[in-house]
Amino acid sequence: MASTPRRRPGTADSGLRAIDPPFVASGPCGVAVRNRLKGLTALDEQVLRQVGAHLGSLASRDLKARCADGLEHGADTWATRKRELTGASSARWAGAITKSSHDQWALARRSQLAHLQSLEEGVRTIERRLSLPVGEKGTKRAPGGYRSRQEWFAKSRRLRVLQNRLASERADFDEGVVHVVRGGKKLARNRHHLDEAGVTQEEWRARWEAGRWFLHADGESGKRYGNETIRVTLEGEVSIRLPGPLADLANAPHGRYILSARVRFAHRGTEWADRVAANRAVAYRIHLDVPRERWYLTASWQTPKT
Repeated sequence: MASTPRRRPGTADSGLRAIDPPFVASGPCGVAVRNRLKGLTALDEQVLRQVGAHLGSLASRDLKARCADGLEHGADTWATRKRELTGASSARWAGAITKSSHDQWALARRSQLAHLQSLEEGVRTIERRLSLPVGEKGTKRAPGGYRSRQEWFAKSRRLRVLQNRLASERADFDEGVVHVVRGGKKLARNRHHLDEAGVTQEEWRARWEAGRWFLHADGESGKRYGNETIRVTLEGEVSIRLPGPLADLANAPHGRYILSARVRFAHRGTEWADRVAANRAVAYRIHLDVPRERWYLTASWQTPKT
């Protein structure tokens, strides 16, 4: 008796899902390293707080304007917003703020689309299961009907809720309306649930204000040390280009303030030093960890795709 030839798994004749050929995934396209700013004086912290609060108020105003533009946003409106911010800060700070606002709007837009697709999938699934007889068994590829009349009734009510949410989300998406909170929606909601969050009103206020500060500057290749706004030298000296209204706080020429702290990146420090020495773009962000009462400096840059 002749034996039946065995079919290779993953082929068209086997009835199983075909296996794609192996491939090499792309590596990370960016690097971010962080270092604590140790040895800051009281004056240093005061200057950082004033600069962060001033630029944060401008960033909040600009984000509101960007969201109001919606789908009508273009190069002209971007340039108008940047001109309005330049007088209250500087050209580079204005560029960083407008870019951050646009990135926040774009991220909210992508999240909105993902949520919209999730709602559509949920509505389709419930509608299909409601159309099946109660108790009908499903298959490996699709679920069957609901197990009881009670579950069927509960899911029918759930369907109405999802349909209303879907209609609201679709209307916002078509009009380009997004919902963004500087500082984070989670932190904003915690204001009404302080006991559950385990913080006092004063602690929440400190976190809220720090979360809405703006102390982020994109790098520029060809500029000294790769960043003109927040500059870090090879020796670890950190200086900030102050906004115009706060120029009287400068302790160095050209409206700059030099911090007392020195930074040293232990992780990827050699790679960072090579970029700084070659005046290649490095972005910096200064932020305060409120619970720990520590200031940090984060350096980030793009890496070539491999």
